[in-house]
This record gives sequence, structure tokens and C-alpha cells, in this order.
Amino acid sequence: MKIIGIIPSRYNSTRFPGKPLADIQGKTMIRRVYEQASKTKSLAEIIVATDDERIFEEVKSFGGNVMMTSASHKNGTERCAEVVSTLDSSEVDAAINIQGDEPFIAPEQIDLVASCFENSETQIATLIKKQEWDDVLKNPARIKVVVNQKMEALYFSRSIIPNPISNFDPDIFNFYLHIGIYGFRKNVLLDVVKLPTSLLELAESLEQLRWLDYGYKINCAITAHESKSIDTPEDLEF
Repeated sequence: MKIIGIIPSRYNSTRFPGKPLADIQGKTMIRRVYEQASKTKSLAEIIVATDDERIFEEVKSFGGNVMMTSASHKNGTERCAEVVSTLDSSEVDAAINIQGDEPFIAPEQIDLVASCFENSETQIATLIKKQEWDDVLKNPARIKVVVNQKMEALYFSRSIIPNPISNFDPDIFNFYLHIGIYGFRKNVLLDVVKLPTSLLELAESLEQLRWLDYGYKINCAITAHESKSIDTPEDLEF
């Protein structure tokens, strides 16, 4: 099986314009993400997908693979789909969408997502991390997920899920945070970007709910890692 890694990267960010080119200890962020992805054992190829010439030239400067994509994409999933659609069917079986704002992502995380495709029935794969019952679960910016006995996602939410009633002991549950990396079989990736927006997606502003709403299965693997994402310039103050 040939699995590729795609790093969507756009210049225009509301909270941090030019983020992919931000300097982190002598290297741009996009370079650090690319180099971390290059340490994996499972990826046959890594491609940065961008709509900006400055990012394109930066990736070329350090010898990386990069492809120009449309500026009209709403999200990284659509950008990944454009890349995959340009490749011959024999060139890729699955693609992993690697977040372009996680310069310290653990290569093991990417390999763990890739390993999910050893199961021929896996359509989409992602990572989750166990979380204790504490205030982190109350933060709407931290996405929570519940899974079934087959480790398939049942639902993602900005709210606490499951949400035990007041007289129920929460310690009997496993609470999980979603770690935002996705893998897709090629045909599934090309299909999900054509789906109309769903009401569940609109309610929580989470695109993965669209995929569940239309019947796709998302297999989850548990990771102990959680790398720091860079959302604002202040996040670079290590």
C-alpha cells in the first residue's frame, strides 16, 4: 500500500498571517513540519499543498515537494483532495492530512494513523487521546469524541461527551480528546469533499460531523502524544 502525506499550507490566516513562514529557532514552521513528517516510516511521499508563491518557493528552497493548489478551498481537506486528484490511481492508496501548524508533531503519530489502513475496511482514520475529568473537557476549543466498541467515532463535540448526569460517577468513563490529523482512502477523500454541508457540521463547526452524518466511518487510534499547534504569534514564545 502506498500512503502519502499532504501538508496543506496557506499564507492568509486571520490570527497569524504568514504563519507557515514564521521562524522557529532558525527554520520556518513549514520546514519543521515537513522534516518531522520525513522521519516517518510509513509515508512514501510528502507534498506541501499551498496557494501561495512565497510558501511554494520556501519549500523548494529546502528541497521539499510542493504543489500549487486553488485559492478557493475552504479547508485543508479540500486542498488535499486536489492534490490526490492529480495523481494517477496507481500512485496513492491513502493520504494523510498533516496539520501545517504543528512543527513538533511526533512522526509516531503519523505512522499510527497510517497503520489504521492495514484494516481493509478503514475509510477514514484519526487519533484520540485519553483525558482525565477536569477543566480541559469544558473548553469548547478542545474537541471531544466518543467511540464504539470497534474504536469507530460515534460523535465529535465541543461539549463534554459523554456528559454524565450530576449524580453519576464520571470516573467510570474514558474521555477522549480529538487529535486533528486525518487519513483517508483515496476514493473516500475524493468523495467527502463533494458532500453538502450538514446540519451537525454547522451546529458544531466541525467538518468531520459531515462525514459521519453521511454514513462514513472514522476509525480512531489512541495516542499518548499531543504536539503544540501554533495559532498566534504568542504561541512561538517557548
